[in-house]
Amino acid sequence: MKLNLKAFALTTGILWGAAMLLTGLANLIWSGYGVAALQMMASVYPGYHADRTFLDLVVGTLYALVDGAIAGLVFGWLYNTFVGKGNAK
Repeated sequence: MKLNLKAFALTTGILWGAAMLLTGLANLIWSGYGVAALQMMASVYPGYHADRTFLDLVVGTLYALVDGAIAGLVFGWLYNTFVGKGNAK
């Protein structure tokens, strides 16, 4: 069974974006929550600084949405490529 690449990319983008958003929101409420994870993402996403501001939260979430969608697209494409090899008759 092959994956629908568009659906899989959207799903992974939304999941990763939501994870980043929820971690950022929790960090705004409880100052020590998820600091290491947010700082790690700040080292990966240019323009995101993990400064505990609303604008930074939006920037990080948008980066995560795009990053998750691209990762899901690549994963789905690889999966479909390899699952196609096993169905050869």
